[in-house]
Amino acid sequence: MICEQCPRRCRALRTETEGEGLCRMPARPVVARAALHMWEEPPLSGTRGAGTVFFSGCSLGCVFCQNDAISHQDFGKAVSEERLRAIFLELIAQGAHNIDLVDPTHFAHVLRRVLAEPLPVPVIWNSGGYDRVETLRSMEGLVQIYLPDLKYSRSETAERYSGAADYPEAAKAAILEMFRQTGPCVYGPDGLLERGVIVRHLLLPGRLAEAKEVMDWISEQFQPGEVLFSLMSQYVPWARAQEFPEIDRRVRPSEARAAAAYMSDLGLEGFVQEPASAESAFIPAFDLTGV
Repeated sequence: MICEQCPRRCRALRTETEGEGLCRMPARPVVARAALHMWEEPPLSGTRGAGTVFFSGCSLGCVFCQNDAISHQDFGKAVSEERLRAIFLELIAQGAHNIDLVDPTHFAHVLRRVLAEPLPVPVIWNSGGYDRVETLRSMEGLVQIYLPDLKYSRSETAERYSGAADYPEAAKAAILEMFRQTGPCVYGPDGLLERGVIVRHLLLPGRLAEAKEVMDWISEQFQPGEVLFSLMSQYVPWARAQEFPEIDRRVRPSEARAAAAYMSDLGLEGFVQEPASAESAFIPAFDLTGV
């Protein structure tokens, strides 16, 4: 296949075994872990966990990526479409409240086929927000919950830390398309999210002003409660972060408090992550569990 699925539109040749693009992945899906996960937002993890499936490869180049082993070092195992479907069903049999597809963008062509027959639980599209609107439209009706990042509001920051100056524009367009598909959040009788959008923002050291700009945009685009906002404080200097002195530290408690206060003042509904989550122990073990 000649791939244009993410905003890079690099038109790379992806065969069943090799990929030349910025995501470096073949056309066949590559998975690093599939397991119940209790660390997503409460209406996703519930009491039994989200059925997370971590895909390998990524077209973003985030220098601080906590999933560096799979997103940049490409650890994982290629599986067939039949095996991927079986992984979903195995997680559901284990009690998963949903199927949580982590970094699925570059495997959209596979997921359209694997999800053609509906699953008995919601499907979550858990992405870095760097999605093409056209690719998202091709998933309409197959995904019930979108869980994108909105990492940056400024092109220069996006270029410095992710090598993607167009990230703010692409991610905002993607989030609007996600909301068009799902509409406002819908909950089941158990309080779990059945349909909707949760926008995540990872607070970076020294980037409080940009976090406020991200929250301003959410407030301007959506009525209270239409989408949920998840303010994350789990940043740990990781991967290549030491090459960038300004982010080679943890988020200060004062920064986290100020961001949470701003979120409250805007009336954004959602979640504020506890600072205690900023530990490497919370990074999943990428060891082919469940694959």
